[in-house]
Parts: sequence; C-alpha cells; structure tokens
Amino acid sequence: MVVHFDDPDPLYPLPPLNEIPDDDADKPNDTYKLTATSNGFPAVIFGTATFSRIYNEADHISGVTPLRAARLALRYGMNVFDTAPFYGDAEIILGNALRALGREFPRDSYTLVTKVGRYPTEFDYTPEAIESSIARSLRRLHTNYFDIVYLHDVEFIADEKLARRGGNHVAALGEEREQYGLNESQEGEAYTEKDHKVLSAVKKLFELRDEKGVIKRVGISGFPLPTLLRIAILIQKRLGKPVDLVMSYCHLTLQNSTLEQFKSAFGARAGVKQVIAASPIAMALLRPSRSLDWHPAPLEIREAAQRAAQLSQEWDASETGLPDLALQYTFARAREIGVPVAVGLSTLEEVHASVKAWHEVDAEGLTTKEEWVARVKTVQDLFRDVQMLDYSWATP
Repeated sequence: MVVHFDDPDPLYPLPPLNEIPDDDADKPNDTYKLTATSNGFPAVIFGTATFSRIYNEADHISGVTPLRAARLALRYGMNVFDTAPFYGDAEIILGNALRALGREFPRDSYTLVTKVGRYPTEFDYTPEAIESSIARSLRRLHTNYFDIVYLHDVEFIADEKLARRGGNHVAALGEEREQYGLNESQEGEAYTEKDHKVLSAVKKLFELRDEKGVIKRVGISGFPLPTLLRIAILIQKRLGKPVDLVMSYCHLTLQNSTLEQFKSAFGARAGVKQVIAASPIAMALLRPSRSLDWHPAPLEIREAAQRAAQLSQEWDASETGLPDLALQYTFARAREIGVPVAVGLSTLEEVHASVKAWHEVDAEGLTTKEEWVARVKTVQDLFRDVQMLDYSWATP
C-alpha cells in the first residue's frame, strides 16, 4: 500500500485553552526534580507512540488529555518530544497540543523529534519519500524545522548480518564480531542493495540537515544493537560523516541491559555523539495489567514477566510495583552511563510517576536500599532461571 503524503489529515480539534482544565494535577510536584544529562537532554524524553490507537482508545487521544500531559511535562522541564508517522495520528495530536501551548511554551523552548521511513502500512526509504515525509511532518507539527529526525527501524531494511536472530548479542563486541560484520576489516562493507537503501536515505537526511536547514540532527533508530552499530559505522565510512544519534529500545531494562556494553562502541567506532534508550517497560512486557499474547518476546520471557508481576503484588497492591521498579532500574542504569530515556506517556499520572521515579533514583539514593536491590535481583533471577536475562528477541 503506497503512502500518500498529500492526503488530508484528520483534524482533532481542541477547545479553547481557557476551557481546558488546569488544576492541581496539572502542576508539577515541587518535591520532584528532573535533571539533565551531560549533553543537555532531560533525563526523561516524552515518547508519543501513546498518542495513537496502538496504545490508547480513540476517545483518549481525541480529547484534551494529551495536551494536559504534554503541558505538565514541559512544566517539569521534560522538553523533548519523540514522535513518528508510524504512530498513527500522533504527530497531528502532538502538533495541535504544542500549537495551543505556544504562548506558555514557544517553539524554541522544546526539542521536537520525528522519524522517517516507516509508516503504518509500509516502509519507504527512497529519497523522494524521505523529503515528502519530512514536509508532511512539518505541516502536522506546525513547525519549520526539526531538532532531530531518525531513520526509523533500520533493521527491517538493512542486511541482517547477525550470528543469531535471537539471543545475547554482546559477543558481537568480541569473539563473534566477524559473524556480525563488526570486524575492523569489515568496516564500510555494504553487503547487498539493502544496505545501500539505508545509505541513500541517510544521505538525503544529511542533505536536509546541511543544505536546507530543516533538520538540526540526524539519527538512526531500531531494535538490534549489533545492526545499529554496524549501520552507524557503515554510514561514517561510506558517507564520510557520522549520524548524530542512535536510539535503541528495550535494551536498558530489567530483562535486558546490554546497551550498557554497546554504548561506548557507538562513539568510539562510529562517531555517534548521543545514544538514547527507549521503552524501559520493554513494550509493556513489564506492565502486569496487560495481556502479552501479542508481544514478540519468546514465551519463556513473557511467562517470567507474568511471574514477576504476580510477585510484585506483594510489594504494591495497586499493580504499579513492577512498572515502578522497571522505571527506577532503567533510570538508575541510564544515569550511570549517561543516556536519556524515552518513555511512552499519555496521562498526567504517568508524567508525575516518571518524574517521581527519576527523583527517587537521582536524589533519594533509592538504588542503595537493600529492599530495592533485593527486588531487582528477584525479578532478574526469574529471567536468569530460564536463560533469558539479556536475551534480545528476534525482530518480527
């Protein structure tokens, strides 16, 4: 199915701002502070896949809750918003919210991130589609530039140079690097036309950044860390300049924290300035109230996550025990290695909870408390017992 970038968009009209609630729940809790990372990013990035029917009902995304959540985030200093055309109408909903908030938060007060190449019905990495996609996203988000644009989910287009599709991939940095295409002698080697499609798309993004000024920084995003590293190296070698950022999801979590091993290689070998972690809840794996039948993780991982959820009921009868622990763990590891974390948020409660979790890690010394350390070990042992700790599932 072809993407028609000029088709009219749904409107999602908002009521006047003075008719939208702005109550105590819409104000930051002064106790909680959100600090910045070394490169100026806030510790938590607002992910907006939640502004779509992928994660929420139509009534939710068409109402005023997305605006209120975005406004609260900005008031906390969570001023980076990550969206994508793949997330249904999320760009439209976010754009309408930010336009309505323009008086309190003008465009230069926040960082706007989108993606290109993946759409609800297909992938299109052609240079023409990249340019048309950017033009549509600019229109949807009511802006004339993007701070960051990622080439979305490169592993679906690039060559799959993996020693194994599922498993622990840390050996790609050592004894198995040749099987992953990561030997120094293999740097810059494009294997088939698939890799050239990625290079062509990134070249167009570089042009939009360097010649037209509609993008400030260019990145790649995806799931498998060895593929992201190989492609980042390939881009630097073949195009003569590095991408600015790499974002990987589900690799800095209670179940899989292998981003810690890969992070330094992105800078040292590919010249990447910033690595970003996403999805600390591992695509809802660590949220007990949801069915996991759809999840791409192997059955052993999903069953271990369900056992962890049941155990967490002993810690917190409200069912937030495991998600809270997952957020805290990711924030603790991210703080240690200096990466921001993109978290999908859609309600005021979720924004407050994310900032609270960061504050507990950053300012209250939570990770030194014996009870917290024991809970982390208990959950990770459930994955370790089935040999699924630090296991990366195969990309669907």
